[in-house]
Amino acid sequence: MDTKANLSAGADQAGGEIIAWSDILATGIEIIDEQHKQLVNLTNELFRACMRGGETLDAVFKETMSRMVEYVKFHFTFEQQMLQRVNYPDIVNHKKEHDTLIKTVLETTKEYGDGKRFVPNNFVRYLKDWIVSHIGHNDKLYAAYIMEQMKRGTITRKMLEG
Repeated sequence: MDTKANLSAGADQAGGEIIAWSDILATGIEIIDEQHKQLVNLTNELFRACMRGGETLDAVFKETMSRMVEYVKFHFTFEQQMLQRVNYPDIVNHKKEHDTLIKTVLETTKEYGDGKRFVPNNFVRYLKDWIVSHIGHNDKLYAAYIMEQMKRGTITRKMLEG
């Protein structure tokens, strides 16, 4: 499977995916990868709603954005606590990136509620790009740090799970 093709804009529109899970996104930390898969699934739900449009978009977008807000808060809290436990040196910048996404999700929800109609399409593309850059690059940086520390014996699997 060509994973790069699955990360391009409109990757699998016929199948209802704008982004597909692949090794490009995998951190190698099972609990984090499972949570990231959920973010990919929510992004694809938003994408499918955009493709359907109309009343489906209205109902699904609002409901899925609500779940997205809750899930992002849960995941970011978990990830940040894990990074604290392992003394990740770039945790401050990592948290800033999380805060930026949360702010964007909340602003997008408000804009859509205010009647701005192109918000869902733009947001889904933004979210896909964010996932690719944040998970595919920045999360891999902390994953490499964790794997190196595990080899040295300074981090245990238990520390990752809390």
